[in-house]
Amino acid sequence: MSDEPKAEVLFRISDGEGGDHIETLRASRVGPDLYKLDNSPFFAYGVSWGDTVFAPVDPEERMPAFQSVVSRSGNRTVRVVFDPPVSPGNPSDQTLQGLVALGCSYEGATPRYVSVNIPPGVELQDVRSYLAARGPQWEHADPTCEPLIPSEM
Repeated sequence: MSDEPKAEVLFRISDGEGGDHIETLRASRVGPDLYKLDNSPFFAYGVSWGDTVFAPVDPEERMPAFQSVVSRSGNRTVRVVFDPPVSPGNPSDQTLQGLVALGCSYEGATPRYVSVNIPPGVELQDVRSYLAARGPQWEHADPTCEPLIPSEM
């Protein structure tokens, strides 16, 4: 068990309409205003499990608020929406178990919505190809799709 103090780090995610959504991620304090993320993001982009982030205490929220990534863990994150919801033995569960067989781990927000952690030893392209072949709705969260898929101008 770690002796590092536990905390939650606040992430503000733009709703695209001038407002914000809030997500808090569990973390371990590893230095002044530095936190190592202890779970995968369900809504935040550009961070993954194990990343160390700079998050000074926000005076209004009275908790650490994400400012930047200080060091990357090497993990990557994709998020998957399953239809039908994951249930033992169904096609969605089979897809999820296939991701585990590739070397990934996951956290479920709901039986439909899952954050998948891709560790450093697993090829992102293998996971992308697998998900594309299986057909669930999914998105890049870290890295986001912009650096992976150049825009055509």
